[in-house]
Amino acid sequence: MPERKPRGAFIVVEGLDRSGKSTQVALLEQRFKAEGRPVRLAKFPDRATPIGKMIDAYLRSQSEMDDHAVHLLFSANRWELAQSIIDSLNAGTTVICDRYAFSGIAFSAAKNKPGMSYEWCRAPDIGLPAPDLTLFLDVSPEKARERGGFGAERYENADMQERVQHVFERIGVEMGDGSRWFAVDADQEQGAVTDELWMRIQPHAQGTERPIQRLWEELDERVRNSHLYI
Repeated sequence: MPERKPRGAFIVVEGLDRSGKSTQVALLEQRFKAEGRPVRLAKFPDRATPIGKMIDAYLRSQSEMDDHAVHLLFSANRWELAQSIIDSLNAGTTVICDRYAFSGIAFSAAKNKPGMSYEWCRAPDIGLPAPDLTLFLDVSPEKARERGGFGAERYENADMQERVQHVFERIGVEMGDGSRWFAVDADQEQGAVTDELWMRIQPHAQGTERPIQRLWEELDERVRNSHLYI
């Protein structure tokens, strides 16, 4: 039988606004390319799709929508690209993703709106491809405010960011056996953050033979049979 080739690794970079995610993701992409490794960059929300354009208008405060509807749009935006991410991974391409389902849960649950519990916010994303590694860029509110552009979008205020951070902390604990979710101090200088991210990513750079897993698979049957299922 022919030897099975490893698939690409699915690596997600998460964090609060102005934590440096987009900069670090771009640097990681450059590193993979420089080493001749196949890599694909993804970003959520993907504002180029029809659903993404609706989300973009909302984030720029150019339109108003019910919070429940907005949350489901964010999830639908991820499902739009789920199969193409799987196809890339199976083709041996590493996928580096700027934000993913964890941001969707954190920003919606942090609103503390009736009918938007943590469990409700998580439900629409059950079954999405699960990252092999998630790196959370942990930035202090003071550092975030120092960085250019803070406050340009709807959720960029100190109170909201603090609530979002608390939800991210919960997700990190739940994800956790210590090998698939790492918090990185994003108050450090850019180069130090880049070095720490690469240290975590390097064991995954050659890909993996582990089958692609699904987010919160163990919850799937229970949620499908409950009022939480969307």
